[in-house]
Amino acid sequence: MSSAIRRVVTGKDGTGQAVVVIDGTAKRVHCRKELGVTNTVLWVTDSTPASLYDQGDAADREVGVVPPRNGTIFKIIQFDPQKDVQADDKTKLQIFKRMGLAPEGTPREKPRDPGMHRTKTVDYIVILSGEIDMLLDDSEVHLKAGDVVVQQGTNHAWVNRGNQPCKVAFILIDAKD
Repeated sequence: MSSAIRRVVTGKDGTGQAVVVIDGTAKRVHCRKELGVTNTVLWVTDSTPASLYDQGDAADREVGVVPPRNGTIFKIIQFDPQKDVQADDKTKLQIFKRMGLAPEGTPREKPRDPGMHRTKTVDYIVILSGEIDMLLDDSEVHLKAGDVVVQQGTNHAWVNRGNQPCKVAFILIDAKD
């Protein structure tokens, strides 16, 4: 189980003065124990450029895996060690298909990992703690805390082969093919 994430959001008051508008534990936490992931949504925008005048909590709504059209999602996902994942490969593949993340349209008939998926986004990714392997169609990259990835709509999967959870920050930006 992931530890709570403190989220501080700034804005402007009625006089234009910079103020803290939110300071507390992020509320949009989705735990998929069978997959060994905890997804914490921190902020969502609906357009690019984003509005600086939106009031309220932009993460206080249901969102899918990908951002709204022309929007963004900022989230932190904790990946538990693979040895602790409960779902078998067939179940994982079914879950990913239900989430709209089936590896269809990829070069392989059978994905190298049931978590292989592609989003129509540019992703800025920062490994915050732990270690994780990013699987691509025919290769993989071992990543450690402090490493960054810019992912441009490529087929991929995440596998934590270590013994400790891995926390990863993702900023997904809607993109076009």
